[in-house]
Amino acid sequence: MAAPCRPNARFHHVHGANVCLDASRTRATRVESFANGLCFSQEPLAPGQIFLVEIEEKEVGWCGHLRVGLTAHDPQSLEVVPEYSLPDLVNMGDTWVFAITRSHNRVTADGEEAPARVRGPPWEPFLLIGRVRIPRDTLVGRSRPGRYSHILDDLYKMNVLPATARRSRIGVLYAPQPDGTADMHIVINGEDMGPSARRLPTARPLYAVVDVFASTKSVRVIPVEYGFPSLQTLCRLVIQKHIVHRLAIDGLDLPLPLKSFCQHE
Repeated sequence: MAAPCRPNARFHHVHGANVCLDASRTRATRVESFANGLCFSQEPLAPGQIFLVEIEEKEVGWCGHLRVGLTAHDPQSLEVVPEYSLPDLVNMGDTWVFAITRSHNRVTADGEEAPARVRGPPWEPFLLIGRVRIPRDTLVGRSRPGRYSHILDDLYKMNVLPATARRSRIGVLYAPQPDGTADMHIVINGEDMGPSARRLPTARPLYAVVDVFASTKSVRVIPVEYGFPSLQTLCRLVIQKHIVHRLAIDGLDLPLPLKSFCQHE
């Protein structure tokens, strides 16, 4: 099952007191303090539709990071936007929020042992979550290449950025289950972290929650186009599969825009 394409994903005009949205409502910046950074998706999510953001700015001096999740509360119905997603919004009920950390984001069911960390190769074009299929390439955040980026060859080939790093991409979606409920999944740089909440009711619309909290200062909505990967994306995947490291792309006989696209877009 592929979710419907909604290329104009953006933030709701209802948000926390310290949030400033740009004119397109695709960039949210917390302008002061470390709290009151709560944001919502403009529309409820469709089953399997991911709401994806990229961390654009960090702010030192605070403890904590981005928080994401889902809520059945229509933002328009809130008399006051809570100061925090955790615990304030969650305590209102029908809300499920996951605090992103630098590591240890993978979740398991109670009583289960943590599975071995298995990551598919970056040239696999789709991420599969149950019956949901999402183009992987857009989900992956990439650092820009630098003088010592070749030291991170393996990390780059495996599309790894720390979850809380600048340019990291984090998304939330819900996957329908046979019993009529849904599981909430967090996706970090193209990797599914597992069901972070189970048995979500699907009778009510579910909005994405993005809490621009503490050391995360600004995030940007990344549109996800569902369907077959573009020729440009397929070319990048093939090139990345065969290079030694990003700096080697500079020596290839390719147009400059394609080199840039392969290296860090």
